[in-house]
Amino acid sequence: MAKIRERYDALVIGGGIAGMQAALDLGEQGFEVLLVDTYPSIGGVMVGLNKVFPTLDCSSCICTPRMAESAHHARIQLTTYAEVRGVEPRNGGFAVRIERKARYVDEDACIGCSKCELVCPVDVPHEFDYGLGARRAIYIAHGNAIPQKAILDIEHCIFCGKCEKVCPTDCIDFAQEPEEVTTEVGTVIVATGLTITPMDRKPEYGGDRLINVMSPLAMERVQSSNGPYGRVLRPSDGKIPRSIAYVQCAGSRDRSIGVPYCSRVCCMYALKQALLLRHYIHDIEVTIYHMDIRAFGKGYEQFYRRAVAEGVRVIKGKVAKIDEVDNHDLSLRVELLDEGGRVAELRHELVVLSQGLIPACHLSGVLPVAEADDGFLLTPDSKLNPSHTTVEGIFVAGVAAGPKDIPDAIVEAGEAAMAAATYLQRRRSGGAVPPVLH
Repeated sequence: MAKIRERYDALVIGGGIAGMQAALDLGEQGFEVLLVDTYPSIGGVMVGLNKVFPTLDCSSCICTPRMAESAHHARIQLTTYAEVRGVEPRNGGFAVRIERKARYVDEDACIGCSKCELVCPVDVPHEFDYGLGARRAIYIAHGNAIPQKAILDIEHCIFCGKCEKVCPTDCIDFAQEPEEVTTEVGTVIVATGLTITPMDRKPEYGGDRLINVMSPLAMERVQSSNGPYGRVLRPSDGKIPRSIAYVQCAGSRDRSIGVPYCSRVCCMYALKQALLLRHYIHDIEVTIYHMDIRAFGKGYEQFYRRAVAEGVRVIKGKVAKIDEVDNHDLSLRVELLDEGGRVAELRHELVVLSQGLIPACHLSGVLPVAEADDGFLLTPDSKLNPSHTTVEGIFVAGVAAGPKDIPDAIVEAGEAAMAAATYLQRRRSGGAVPPVLH
């Protein structure tokens, strides 16, 4: 486990695509960067996606080179499976408290051989596959994880000792405890990313009760070649579905669930997944129920037209309720807006709720910055300085500032890195921020 030094030029909180881009941009300018992520691996949400819209390029093929570059960059130090517990202004910079969680594995000694994982007798639902796949009680986060280091889930461990016996480097440490460390940085970039609206937020859709009502991130994993099934199957019975529905605005544009804003990406990821389903299962019927389609980016309108031309059904209608019928199929009560508001009961074998984007975490009490009413970090001068928060020297990148797609997150991460670099240079020229000795 690399020791955290006393000082860095910059702290980047979050190792998703925005955090990695910001760290790389700063590192390339010669700044020393500490990149902290709460998960055992960097990569964020993007590394678990199947393909990206509108090009349908492999998401992992774009993300993993940046992961490797971040891990091997001479001026970037990764600290994964750690939480930033406090950031306070001090001496012209910021004092930072970080809790390194217990892996119960000596990170320096672990060689990522997976022998412990192969002999572990305990199966646990895998978070990376949103509970559809399984992992062992001791495991490496996923196949593309960086760092490729094991982590022991102490809550599910039965202490059988098999992992200890097979480990070639004796790196299992059941006595390991969390460790709090402190450091000082000149600037902070917050790139804490996103999560989606909880599936139970609208109980009438049965997202937490009905096995064949899926989240869009779970569908990403099902569509992935390295996903839990290796092909598109229905969770309830392993059947290849022939009729799938997408319910748009299931987790956003709805004041009753506390998410009144549009999440910007839901229409496009639904169209992307629907088109890919048509490619994977040629006789499948995919229907998208929507209030309106918002295809705002470059090439997005053309992608929408392509999806429709290739057989994706797009119906303007409001889904009021989803019920389970025989054989775990689903009945949707839909108000068909293009048919004068006629209410119909329509049956599908699988339903995907297009959930909205919400902040991955709330930082009140951790960072001295203000949040907007929607829970994202407040950017008072968003039109001219989109990365600037309410505290000088603390910047924001990616979805931590509000819903956006991957290209916009990368662009804004670059802007945040440039703003942070300008801030550091300005403070240094005034003598307030001492440089890190390289």
